[in-house]
Amino acid sequence: MPALLRPKPFLDPQYCKGCLRCIEACPRDCITPGDAINPATGLVPVELNLENCNGCALCLQACPEPYGLRLETDRPGPEGDFVLEDPAKLFGEKCVPNHSEGDLPDDRIALPACEPMVLKGTYASAIGALLAGCRHVFGYPITPSTEGAELMARILPKLNGAFVQAVSEVAAVNMMYGAGGAGLPCMTFTSSPGFSLMLEGISYMIGAEVPGVFVNIMRGGPGLGNIAPEQADIKLACRGLGHGNTRAIVLAPSTPQEMLDLTSEAFALSFRYRNPVVVLGDGYLGQMTGTVRLPAAMVRPGLPAWAVWGDRAHRHNLISSIALAEDDLEAHNEHLNRKYAVIAACEQRVDCHLCRDAEVLVIACNTPARMAKGAVEDARAQGVKAGLFRPITLWPFPIDALAEIMPGVRRIVVVEAGPGQLEDELRLALSHAGIAPPPIDHVRRCGGNLPQQAEILAGILEPEEVLS
Repeated sequence: MPALLRPKPFLDPQYCKGCLRCIEACPRDCITPGDAINPATGLVPVELNLENCNGCALCLQACPEPYGLRLETDRPGPEGDFVLEDPAKLFGEKCVPNHSEGDLPDDRIALPACEPMVLKGTYASAIGALLAGCRHVFGYPITPSTEGAELMARILPKLNGAFVQAVSEVAAVNMMYGAGGAGLPCMTFTSSPGFSLMLEGISYMIGAEVPGVFVNIMRGGPGLGNIAPEQADIKLACRGLGHGNTRAIVLAPSTPQEMLDLTSEAFALSFRYRNPVVVLGDGYLGQMTGTVRLPAAMVRPGLPAWAVWGDRAHRHNLISSIALAEDDLEAHNEHLNRKYAVIAACEQRVDCHLCRDAEVLVIACNTPARMAKGAVEDARAQGVKAGLFRPITLWPFPIDALAEIMPGVRRIVVVEAGPGQLEDELRLALSHAGIAPPPIDHVRRCGGNLPQQAEILAGILEPEEVLS
């Protein structure tokens, strides 16, 4: 009985860069160096003489350029070259069914009572992440967030975890894509220029529905700016998380205690919605110290059923943000929009101080909210009914709670260390809710300067002297 003929290779010259690896791999000397430059690439492809070829395909295995060498059976027909396919459809139905019985749930482990600690904000955030079950941290040093990463680098090896200092922020976010895609709680510490570099990867994570926590300690900009506090990343976090249809919950702590609590909560939210979560602090908040109390329990994370874990039970799973067919991508974006709508309805968070009867409503977040709180109390002492509305979620903006307060409010004063990005979020939320606001004034500083209590009080009492 004659032996079956194996298909022989053919060369697509535009993909060959003349590395000559196929020549070394061929046991029958069927490939020789070329002597003609390919005008399409400027490179010299190899030449094939297949009289002695037995179809062993060793040359294909040696070729570093996909599709440079291909089998004759894969040669393009009259209709053209091979057609790209979506990864989810490329190999058809998986041969191994899903044997996973659903999510392996988290465990909560009681913590012994301990005395309060005095911690800086980045340390508090790191401890919050550890208590949430995070054992994988990827990042690149950048002031004023580096201390959080340094603490993780010291602690994680003792907890069978891993801290990886990537070669760049771009590398770090893609490492998070891999860890999050495996169903592992992961995070990074960064600051404004580094956060900008991560945006492409964040868009991929949102598109692939991969969880991850980004602690961004904002500093002055644009460009390298300085390392002082500013609140000029609000539009980036709320409206500019990379290309495409991207949204993420944005949490704005104002104390070291909230840095711990909200970082810990960010992991729960990230896995609940399979979406990145941003913890947005400022340079002072990352570096200032404060009293911090630990929670009563910590989390031992389980394993979600959707994770790409590498075992038989999860072999059917796919993490991907690509959808080549227009209808498929449209359907995916509609799915994301439904998820965003649920987040917007369910995850609004705010802290209100003296807002019940407020006629002058001060809106502030992060460190400036602390000075604003003092100014509100000073204004009350002078007979002005002022209140502080402190959004804890910048997206979704807590418009439902604001709508309940608005009927008695005669004026709004937005306080921020930035060029008006918090005010933009306020105005956009009011517009979408169909609420006609009263006059909106503001007290703004930038460049790393923070609004001071006396300036805010002046803005509450004397609108004509509001700083901008």
